[in-house]
Amino acid sequence: MSEKVSGDDVAAVQKCEQTYSRIRDELSKVIVGQNDVIEQTLVAMFARGHALLEGVPGLAKTLLVSSLAQALHLSFKRVQFTPDLMPSDLTGTDVIQEDPTTGARRYKFLPGPLFANMILADEINRTPPKTQAAMLEAMQERQVSAGGTTHKLPAPFFVLATQNPLEQEGTYPLPEAQLDRFLLHIKVDYPSGRDEWDIARRVTSGELTPIHAIVNGDEIIEVQNLVTRVPVSDQVLGYAWALVRSSRPHTAESPDFVNRWVAWGAGPRGMLTLVTAAKARAIMYGRYHATVSDVQAIAKPALRHRIASNYAAQSQNVNSEQVIDMLLEAIPANRVYERPAA
Repeated sequence: MSEKVSGDDVAAVQKCEQTYSRIRDELSKVIVGQNDVIEQTLVAMFARGHALLEGVPGLAKTLLVSSLAQALHLSFKRVQFTPDLMPSDLTGTDVIQEDPTTGARRYKFLPGPLFANMILADEINRTPPKTQAAMLEAMQERQVSAGGTTHKLPAPFFVLATQNPLEQEGTYPLPEAQLDRFLLHIKVDYPSGRDEWDIARRVTSGELTPIHAIVNGDEIIEVQNLVTRVPVSDQVLGYAWALVRSSRPHTAESPDFVNRWVAWGAGPRGMLTLVTAAKARAIMYGRYHATVSDVQAIAKPALRHRIASNYAAQSQNVNSEQVIDMLLEAIPANRVYERPAA
């Protein structure tokens, strides 16, 4: 590994580990369990990406996002996506205002709810494609266009969207291009029996306490910049490369089960996600470089929305997560990878 870690970065990594621990402790005041969801959401944020949270109603997805905004001391807006939501309802619009002194009229831009650090896009699959597309520029370019003028969004900027996997009637499934804009696709599962017991006890007895701010927006940007400086060895880079290359059917690297059950595999953004998210996870645990275990821990949220099973797989109840499990078993983690000659 050629990169050297400076003394300032060592201190910054240690501070990041302490910050992550304090955020978890603060969120535990209102969120019971869901440690993996919290970890993956913070990985997405520290990696300067967006996350899609999918789970049935009542699993505290909205509470998690709003509590996280408080712990990170960020401006927060919640948008309930509905079939009649228009793009201007998100981005804002130009209105005519009259000067009370001169009587002159001019256009003034009134910013929409996207002009906040953290956006909760609640049930994003319930709004038509035209409004979904309005999110695309904001998520990718961190800017919106209105009235022929481009307006920069505040930094840091995160979109945390939720999606209900049960109700499909009256919904507009996100197209692949939109799904790919989410760094991670996070599954929110039912709590364990013990956690559900504690949830009922805590909520019904009024034991929830206020969330205190741990870090601010400037400190989050510092962490994001730190992630870009975290070194990655050729072994870790090669492992992520092999996972992504092997997920594509009918290629030289694809195993037989991929050829049999996968319609299309992850693109280059999948590899970038694996590497960047692994780096973010490493510093959250106080390590100065990413490891293969970091890639493995983040593989499912990074790839589950970038690998599509075909009809043969669906007939056998084989989904993308099972394909990822098989890839993790098939790709050797201790292999020495080298940059291809061509």
